[in-house]
Amino acid sequence: MEGDGGSAGKQETAASKVQKEAASAGVSVNEWLQHVKATFLGLVRKVTARSEQEAAEADLRTAKAQVEATDEAEAKKKQLAQG
Repeated sequence: MEGDGGSAGKQETAASKVQKEAASAGVSVNEWLQHVKATFLGLVRKVTARSEQEAAEADLRTAKAQVEATDEAEAKKKQLAQG
């Protein structure tokens, strides 16, 4: 009987690990999509900029959005690893 309890615990742990890895992969995909969105919007802003200053601001906004996406994804992955 004790052997059954141990294997059940291992199955729950394995299932939990797979679930965490799937959630982490989902977070990575979401991060990638946010990077793509930021890049696309940055290009649109840069193309429609009326001056070099607006183009530079578009680049800065793009970089900021990408950093925020990365930071958010890292925080979510850390939370998944702890939980």
